[in-house]
Amino acid sequence: MATRLSTPWTKNPWFETVSEAQRRARKRLPAPVYSALLAGSEAGVTVTENVTAFSRLGLRPVTVGQTRGHEMATSVMGVDLSMPVMISPTGVQAVHPDGEVAVAQAARNRGTAVGLSSFASKPIEEVVAANPDLFFQVYWTGSREDMVRRLDRARQAGAKGLILTTDWSFSVGRDWGSPEIPERIDLRSALRLAPSVVGKPRWLASFLSNGGVPDLTVPNLVDPGQLGPTFFGAYGEWLQTQPPTWEDIAWIIREWGGPTMVKGIMQVEEARRAVDAGATAISVSNHGGNNLDSTPAAIRMLPAIAEAVGDQVEVLLDGGVRRGSDVVKAVALGARAVMIGRAYLWGLAANGVAGVENVLDLMRGGIEASLTGMGVGSVHDLGPQHLVIPDDFALSL
Repeated sequence: MATRLSTPWTKNPWFETVSEAQRRARKRLPAPVYSALLAGSEAGVTVTENVTAFSRLGLRPVTVGQTRGHEMATSVMGVDLSMPVMISPTGVQAVHPDGEVAVAQAARNRGTAVGLSSFASKPIEEVVAANPDLFFQVYWTGSREDMVRRLDRARQAGAKGLILTTDWSFSVGRDWGSPEIPERIDLRSALRLAPSVVGKPRWLASFLSNGGVPDLTVPNLVDPGQLGPTFFGAYGEWLQTQPPTWEDIAWIIREWGGPTMVKGIMQVEEARRAVDAGATAISVSNHGGNNLDSTPAAIRMLPAIAEAVGDQVEVLLDGGVRRGSDVVKAVALGARAVMIGRAYLWGLAANGVAGVENVLDLMRGGIEASLTGMGVGSVHDLGPQHLVIPDDFALSL
């Protein structure tokens, strides 16, 4: 049965930039919900660096010999993408009642794949129905038996691959203050949060008309039909689990038995270890600045990692991508594709399915415009020679 998706929240839904999507998200969302989208550990140094590092890279223009009709299609872990952009998995998408289902539908409508967090608010079966090109994301949490059960569920649901996230420390220390996120939305927490919610009547009404406010449970950590733990219950399990070794990473890749991406690689040596463990792909990532603050921007680590292992494994990048020209820069430095996070969440908050499609259209349009102005016919022809790169830009750890 097809999932009924909510209607748009505005009569003038189109926005011209991701920054405008962010502005509309801030306008529509309760302050704690919006603050969660900006989440970054401690001072937010890495969050800022992820974005600003792209501005240090220049594009080499041509004025004669520009191109039209560019080739943008690629593939990630055996899944065809219409452009080198896919959806990064993010947990509990309480910015819109349709959550991950809306995101998956938008991605399918625009010909790309979706990553689904194991901490998502919607069951994997519903999300796969909206977009069969789905990669299921897991953390190393609980026992090996728990991990096997989660992998079995994802496999039975039809997930095309696995994303194993290793770059998460869940730092709640933010210099600007952490948003209050309750364990559950019960009467007491509802009353406490009421002042921030009543000022956003359209957000509240959208949830009430679709079954009620989000309960903050995560259904994909248990068997289908069972009540999942709360977000913080799942976090508690992760906190009590010993972090994985490379032997554990190799074990889960073997246990899954299919395409696997190791997400969170920021060192050349760890990239090599991921290859040795059997990874199909890696993502150069610092968890969008939500991990260890003051780590370098992911894009600055990309060239060294792509040079070291790009001929052995698919290399992706996530962190700080806000426009199509950012995608072009990442591909030119060795990425097969990028994964976007905050950008599509702002689109989801702004206008549901159409808002996420809008963000993806902006990415495609920016890629097209950049390739035109650079005289490059295909994303597969991009290389460092198409960029202006400061001497101190690329790092190697």
